[in-house]
Amino acid sequence: MNILQFLLILKAHAKLMLLTLTLSVALVSGISLLLPKAYTSTASLVVNVRGADPVTGQAMQSQQIAGYLATQVDVIRSPSVALKVVDELKLAEEATFRQQFQRDVQAQISIRDWLAATLLRNLEVKPSGGSSVLYVTYKNADPQMAARLANAFVRAYIQTNLELKTQPAKQTAVWYDQQLAVLRNNLEQSQEKLSSHQQSKGIVSLDEKLDIESTRLAELSSQMVAAQGQTYDSQSIQNNASSASASVMDNPVVQGLKGELARSEAKFSQLAQRVGKNHPEYLRAEAEVNSLRQELASEINTARQSINTNLSVSRQREGALRAALAAQKAKVLALNANRDAGSVLAREVESAQRIYDQALERFSQTQLEGTAGQTEISVLSSAVVPLVPSTPNVRLNVALSVIFGALLGVGLALISEMLNRRVRSIYDVVAVLDMPVLGVLAAGKKPRRSSRGRRGLPGLNAPTLSLQEEPKP
Repeated sequence: MNILQFLLILKAHAKLMLLTLTLSVALVSGISLLLPKAYTSTASLVVNVRGADPVTGQAMQSQQIAGYLATQVDVIRSPSVALKVVDELKLAEEATFRQQFQRDVQAQISIRDWLAATLLRNLEVKPSGGSSVLYVTYKNADPQMAARLANAFVRAYIQTNLELKTQPAKQTAVWYDQQLAVLRNNLEQSQEKLSSHQQSKGIVSLDEKLDIESTRLAELSSQMVAAQGQTYDSQSIQNNASSASASVMDNPVVQGLKGELARSEAKFSQLAQRVGKNHPEYLRAEAEVNSLRQELASEINTARQSINTNLSVSRQREGALRAALAAQKAKVLALNANRDAGSVLAREVESAQRIYDQALERFSQTQLEGTAGQTEISVLSSAVVPLVPSTPNVRLNVALSVIFGALLGVGLALISEMLNRRVRSIYDVVAVLDMPVLGVLAAGKKPRRSSRGRRGLPGLNAPTLSLQEEPKP
């Protein structure tokens, strides 16, 4: 089937298609006009999830925002919010709802719960994609009631959100208040024990850093450590004291003599190659080398004796410091004997004070959270009374009925054509009957070649005959 055949079929069944379209539009329009009207009213909320909490100062993480908004949607659709709406608008006291409840409800539930469940069925809450805006939509047969209920749900949700924040904080504040009394009593008892101990032992201060004896002990300990280090160094030098030891070789005098000896030996070696052993220069160079060797050995021996002397002095000083340190330790231990108990009591007081301060700080914070009247929810726009119903949408239904009716008419036309096939063009004769076309009779039209013939279709190049009378010869 080509486009020409399709158009001819539609033209032949135009009445059927028009009838089908008219019936579809009339039927849908009638049903749309008979359906009960419903009005939709929408309020919008902004959830501030980016800012920090005004009390705790904590900010919400970006990965928690989506979950938080989903939670807020569930809170709005919760029975708790719906019950607040029922109580605020006093719906349970209206006679219409009471009669419907007594007529339709058979289960053992209260009218408040039934009304809350009924209200939630017509409530729709949708978050805006990519933002922190929530849309609260309510549908009702009464436009004023739709706007009233949408705004009531917004107010009930804000109140519920505030209660969810303040009620746990209030309960925590009450518990902290009870614990503060116990912690305050423990702190007072610890302070009283510490004062009694200081008075009985005559202790002015428990701070050992302010004690002269403790400072002296620290100084002796430092000197003792330094003396031990010096002794260990001297002992190590003595154990390795030889002509090749690093400590001896680092002596400036020894290093100078070694340099002179090396130069004299080099000079002596050159003379030995040029002159004989009895040559005066040879004898002079040999005497100079021997003299430098003796002087170097003497300096090395002196350096070794200096090392031994330093080791002896270091040991003596270490022994004296060790004795002084032991005596000072005994003195400090005797002075601190009465401070041990006081230190334990002081630590108890510090611990009790720290616990009490932390509990007091937490109590102040939770008390502030419990009395805070602010929430991160703000009303962006309140619901207004709708002027036109949202359902049924007559224009949309009529437009859809036109599309459906047109498609149905086309389908019926094709089905009718298939059930009663007709020859409507030259192509039908050639393709269906498989017969050559000799000519086409076109009533009241000028002869013209068939478009199919111009395209080279077989049998379609027949001449076109006119029904007009030709003149007689």
